[in-house]
Amino acid sequence: MALQKNFIAGEWLEGDSSIENRNPSDLSDLIGTYAQASQAQLDTAFEAATAAQKIWANTGLEARQTALTNIGNELMARSAELGTLLSREEGKPLAEGKGEVYRAGQFFTYYAAETLRQMGDTADSVRPNIEIDVRREPVGVVAIISPWNFPTATAVWKIAPALAFGNAVIWKPANLVPASAVALADIIARQDLPKGLFNLVMGPGGSIGQALVESSAINAISFTGSVDVGKQIATSAIGNLTKIQMEMGSKNALAVMEDGDLDLAVTCALGGAFGGTGQKCTASSRLIVHENIHDEFVEKLSNATKSMIVDHALKDGTQLGPVVSETQLNENMAYIDLAKSEGGDILCGGEHVTRETEGFYMTPALVANTSNDWRINREEMFAPIACVIKAGSYDEALHLVNDTHFGLTSGIITKSLARATHFRRNARTGCVMVNLATAGTDYHVPFGGRGDSSYGPREQGGYAEEFYTTVKTSYISSGTPE
Repeated sequence: MALQKNFIAGEWLEGDSSIENRNPSDLSDLIGTYAQASQAQLDTAFEAATAAQKIWANTGLEARQTALTNIGNELMARSAELGTLLSREEGKPLAEGKGEVYRAGQFFTYYAAETLRQMGDTADSVRPNIEIDVRREPVGVVAIISPWNFPTATAVWKIAPALAFGNAVIWKPANLVPASAVALADIIARQDLPKGLFNLVMGPGGSIGQALVESSAINAISFTGSVDVGKQIATSAIGNLTKIQMEMGSKNALAVMEDGDLDLAVTCALGGAFGGTGQKCTASSRLIVHENIHDEFVEKLSNATKSMIVDHALKDGTQLGPVVSETQLNENMAYIDLAKSEGGDILCGGEHVTRETEGFYMTPALVANTSNDWRINREEMFAPIACVIKAGSYDEALHLVNDTHFGLTSGIITKSLARATHFRRNARTGCVMVNLATAGTDYHVPFGGRGDSSYGPREQGGYAEEFYTTVKTSYISSGTPE
């Protein structure tokens, strides 16, 4: 099996070492071997990206539009093929893998159109005969550090706007999902781009990732990952006053009111908590339920959770694939033990199970009779584990939703317009869902949170321009015509 290489300064290069990538649904399935970039190669990427960015910034808008359109169309056309590869290496069910790649293609075509919508402002000065021009320019060379849970989509919603607004990219994907990274890099590499404009540098976060964020050659860093790593990146970036955008942890809550549609509530809780094997930053791991319908809701959700099919990601009918790695599985099982020790009732699931192929399988867990001040309701678990918290009123439910260090998404199930409106205005989260699961966002509107969930300008939609550009104000005194 051929070594899969990094893409640096327009060339596919081997590294100093390599890693194996195995299928979490079937550990006997070796997906490939992937090169790890060296420090010298990273230095080459810095130099090439800096030079290429100057060329790209002066490239016509239609050329940018064409390149991004081509990338997006190929991703959508190949979504079945590349979605299968994604599910094979990350473990999410095949339908989710295909859907992720198709959505990634839509990100590119959306930002292809955005290249033609880069409008500025004009104004008259308070001084006579002076005009003012305000416009946005590329920020420069952008470091992109993406996570393993959405290996294509999250990377793309950073890469696409970076290129659309005239920047160069140095991308370090998560080492757990290199196959999807190489596949995407191959599509980008075949476009008519300046050499070095886009670079793929695979490697461990402790060495390659750290060197990337510490470099003075980087003008901006977009990161998605844990709070601890995000804070380390911020500490490193401040030395160079590097612009940063970070999406980090979450502890999202779905509030289920007694006037809500109970079946809808169960559907939203099930999909929100366990979709993607619970490995979503938008997952609803806290279910805050009004006491009047608590018991009925818990019974219905428990029955639905028990019926979910856990199996190989590529197998027909699978609803939950494996978790991504042995490390993640061990962490998940430790949280199950913690839930028990804190006094929670494990109504179903939370077991490491075996299937026809050896993989990192566990059943989705529903934990009842929990308190919001327990660790399982304070810490991000990134697992198919949902905890139920009983609330005596709407006011108490809203308080519990907001009682967290995080603030990414929240949701409410209610038929009351007054409650829905009040919740939407008072939930301290960046995204609020009404009668919807907490997981699931659109690409043409901003995404991000508050507190420990996010730092810096929003991602996605037109709001991405704030991060990937810098504002320039020009004053022009043209004189008097002769």
